[in-house]
Amino acid sequence: MKKLIMLGAMSLLILTQIMSQNPKKTTKVNRTTQTEHYTFKVSDKVTRHKVTFKNRYGITLAGDLYLPKNRGIEPLAALAISGPFGAVKEQSSGLYANQMAERGFAALAFDPSYTGESGGEPRNVASPDINTEDFSAAVDYLGIQKFVDRNKIGIIGICGFGGFALNATAIDKRIKAVVASTMYDMTRVMSKGYNDAVTLEQRTKMLEQLGQQRWKDAENGTFAYGPEGNKALKGDEPQFLKDYYDYYRTKRGFHKRSVNSGNSWTATTPLSFMNMPILTYIKEISPRPVLMIAGEKAHSRYFSEDAYKAANEPKELMIIPGAVHVDLYDGGNHNYIPFDKLESFFKTNLK
Repeated sequence: MKKLIMLGAMSLLILTQIMSQNPKKTTKVNRTTQTEHYTFKVSDKVTRHKVTFKNRYGITLAGDLYLPKNRGIEPLAALAISGPFGAVKEQSSGLYANQMAERGFAALAFDPSYTGESGGEPRNVASPDINTEDFSAAVDYLGIQKFVDRNKIGIIGICGFGGFALNATAIDKRIKAVVASTMYDMTRVMSKGYNDAVTLEQRTKMLEQLGQQRWKDAENGTFAYGPEGNKALKGDEPQFLKDYYDYYRTKRGFHKRSVNSGNSWTATTPLSFMNMPILTYIKEISPRPVLMIAGEKAHSRYFSEDAYKAANEPKELMIIPGAVHVDLYDGGNHNYIPFDKLESFFKTNLK
């Protein structure tokens, strides 16, 4: 297939797997907790606690719960946070949770099903349904904690989990407000390619290849994995792929459990994304508020702009001057993540 299909940014990490002639039969996935590594420092105003909870499919999810040290006796407003797509809680979602706890929220950063320290076999599978459910399971957990006001729960989704967060909010009316930061609609990019460039002929070929991979998996009795995420660059790649490499494969954002830091998705992961558009019911988020944040120079900006147009009021689109996609993972070199805006948005709307 044409190279154009592969320019789906984060979808590149998945779509290249089905392009491979010899997908791997196994992948190295480290789930040990013996040596903890976070890509950021926990605030001295915050405590961090390891927690687990189950989603309605029975998968045990692992999370880090961040709480303000001086929280008083009043129940807290709470936030469930996940993403980016292929990342783990020790990366961007944990950074967001740490900052929001410093601002007075109970904040839960969690690993999605089948990834990181969360359960589920085989390892490193994504699903628009199950990953949407993961947010609701996090809301379940937060809402039964005595120190949380269950009527004041919001969610933050980063990158691909921005799309899942919007989908979860549309269906789960317990969620009172939602933020999608540097959003990707994974079902759109996986089924249509970057900028919707995939033709029917190309889509059909992808589905035929996926079907053939299912035969191979069935015959082998195991699931093949694609090439490792964000492999070494040749130098002529688009800038956004260089940006991903700079985050996931360097000291800046590397984590051994992250799919994007050198592990792999199963080769058939794209299947469930091909015909399950997750933003079909985005209008049903209203009258609950939605905030979308995107970088001015982000290749993914159009996802946020299109979702904003499709949503009903109240809604807001915040464009961060000068920022590229991954700058909203960790702030980049200029503290691009608008944490003050996130604080005011949730304090205003979680009442």
